[in-house]
Parts: sequence; C-alpha cells; structure tokens
Amino acid sequence: MSTPTPTTAGRRLPHQWIALIVGVVYLLVGIAGFFVTGFDGFVEHNHDQTLLGFAVNPLHNIVHLIIGAAGVVLWSTPSRARIYGWLLAIGYGATTIYGLLVVNDPDANILNINGADNGLHIASTIVGLVIALWPKKTTRSTNGPTDGTH
Repeated sequence: MSTPTPTTAGRRLPHQWIALIVGVVYLLVGIAGFFVTGFDGFVEHNHDQTLLGFAVNPLHNIVHLIIGAAGVVLWSTPSRARIYGWLLAIGYGATTIYGLLVVNDPDANILNINGADNGLHIASTIVGLVIALWPKKTTRSTNGPTDGTH
C-alpha cells in the first residue's frame, strides 16, 4: 500500500495553482481582446488596438485562448503542470525574441506585439520556468523499499 501523494489526497501543489491561474488569466485576456479587435484585421498591425496598454489583434487573441486553455487543462497533475510551465517558458521565450525583432516592422509583426507585450512575455517566460522547475516533493514510505528489494 502506498502513501498518498498531496495530489491524490485531494490537495494541489503550488505550481499547479499557478498554472491554473495563468491559464484562466490568458483565457480571459483572449476573450476580452475580441471586444477590442472584433474579428476583422486578423493579422493587422495596429498599435491603437490595445487591451490595458497591450497591443492585440484577432490572431494574438487566439494565441491567448490556446495558452489559457492549455493551462486550464494541464494544471490537474504535478507533471502536467510542469509540461505547461515548459510550454510557457519555451513559447513565450521565443515570442519575446520574435517581439523584440519585429516590434517596429508592420510587415513581420503579425501578432501586433508592442513594448508592453514584450514585457509581459518576459514575465510569462519566468512564470513558466517557476512552474516547470518547482521542487518535486518526495514522500517517505514507512513500509520499506518500494523497488522490490528487501
């Protein structure tokens, strides 16, 4: 008989809650973004279309919806939350580099990224690393070795 882990005992670990919160926030931002942009100008580069100072367009909103949905789906177990953390870290790390390169190039900036977006993407990369690298809790068994040896 094994000792229940915090998750199987009905409790979630902090990195799971962070993944869920980030996912819900990105879902809400994706939905709210459509109130700013509508569905026209799918890849339009228009820094007048902003949500709380962050430039958006319909494609950018869809990316937020996908990232948000992934967080809501993957928070359920510690290992899935870590996968979400890596998705955030790698995806937003790459998006940060992309944003820094294209922020002033209307032809290449299909996500309508502005300077505020770049700052948020750096923060999302860091939060992703926090989730992905959250220390694993180990449980000690009082029943002896679990690898079949005696």
